[in-house]
Parts: sequence; C-alpha cells; structure tokens
Amino acid sequence: MISYRGNCLFIFFVLQFCLLNIQTSFCQNDEKNIKILGPVELKFEPTYTIENFINAPRILTKTNTNSPITEQTGPESVFEMIFSFGIETAIPRIGLTFETMWKPFAKTDENLFTGATAGSLGSEVKDNFPEIEAEINFSLFTFEQTRGLLDAHFDVVDKFSPAKRPYDQSSYTHKLNLELDVAIGVFHWIKNENWLRDVEMEVSFDYVASGLPKNGDVFPEMGIEYLDDASPWSISFLVVFPIAPLHIKKNK
Repeated sequence: MISYRGNCLFIFFVLQFCLLNIQTSFCQNDEKNIKILGPVELKFEPTYTIENFINAPRILTKTNTNSPITEQTGPESVFEMIFSFGIETAIPRIGLTFETMWKPFAKTDENLFTGATAGSLGSEVKDNFPEIEAEINFSLFTFEQTRGLLDAHFDVVDKFSPAKRPYDQSSYTHKLNLELDVAIGVFHWIKNENWLRDVEMEVSFDYVASGLPKNGDVFPEMGIEYLDDASPWSISFLVVFPIAPLHIKKNK
C-alpha cells in the first residue's frame, strides 16, 4: 500500500510535470505565441523555523486531579524539508510558487490516522504530516538589480495544513499566510561558471492571518484552553539549493 507521504510526493511530481508541459506550450520561442508563463524552477530548501516567539499565548491546562494551571508558552523550533517550484509570469515582478513540506523530526503522542498511541507502540509517533502552499510572489528587488547580492519578495500564501482550531471539521484547513522573504546570494562572487552561484541563504518572516487558535478556544481531548490568541508570527532560516534547471551564470 502506498503511504500518505508517498501519495503527496506523487501528487507533487505530477503537478510539476503538468506545469512543465504548460511551460512548453506557452513559452515557445515563437513570436506567434504569447508568453503567459515563464520558466519553471525546482528547488530544495532545508529550513529551520522558530515559531511562537512574538505574542506567545497563555494556555490553561485542566486535569481531573489538580486545579487548572496557567502556562505561559514560549518559542518553539522545528526543522522542515521543503521542495518548491516557481514560475515566472508575463506580469512584471509577479510570480507563482508551489511548495510541499514536512517536518521529519517532529513527534506526537498519537497517530492521527490509526489512533495508535505512543504508549501502545512503545515509542513516539513521527508528526511528519505534509503541508502544501500556493503563493503569489511580488518582487521588491532582484539579484540582477543588486549585482547578485540580495533578492526580496512579498508573498500572499494559501497554506493547506493540519487543522488548528477545535471546531474545524476537516483534518486539513486553508490558512492565509503573508511572507516577507529576503535572500542573500552567498556565492555571487564566484567568477567561474558554477551552479553554486544560484545557492542562496534566505530569511523568511511569516504572519499566519487565519486558521489559528483564538482566545477562548477549548480542546477537551487535550485538556487545554487558550487564554490568548495563538501567535501568528514565525521566522525561518533556510538554504536554497537549485535542482532544475541548473543555471550556469556567466560574469559580465
């Protein structure tokens, strides 16, 4: 039987194949064709994210044996694996990006799909549910404008990820996410033709505008109540490795 993760990876590569065909159809070097979509770029992005570090909420923990305990939550860090493919459009400074990601080292006490608990299995369950994002990218400035040093863009994101609110009726929900990404061309100084010239270091500031727990949300199964809105802020540090196509840039 194909795993859930395997299904998501299969869907990801099917979408990539379809978009590559769209690129072939619309981006021919034929003057009769209108260039609606530009080249497709596939990238791999190992990412370290710090969540809940601004306006961290207080949580009320309720148990059957003790009085409720108020806890001030703090920053949480997570490592993510991201595959993304971006598409240029005919509209200046606007592009599209599609991403799939998962957290290979995150743990949980219960398997959402089978109901098996960490106690029955004898070990913690990997909380490696995949997430999908579809983005519209608005370029602020580019590597070409900064001599290969900096690139920045603002993104409006449809984030499709595990449900966060207690009354969500779907396992996955759509969330509005706003991002500001700033990339550094760490190898822009390389003079010879080398694929390393496309490797980037990036910082991403994220604000999740919808779909997160709010003040008063109660999770009976977990025995907790949110006393404040969940923090929508996170910051990510990532390395961007180009996979396809590999551009060999020449110094001018």
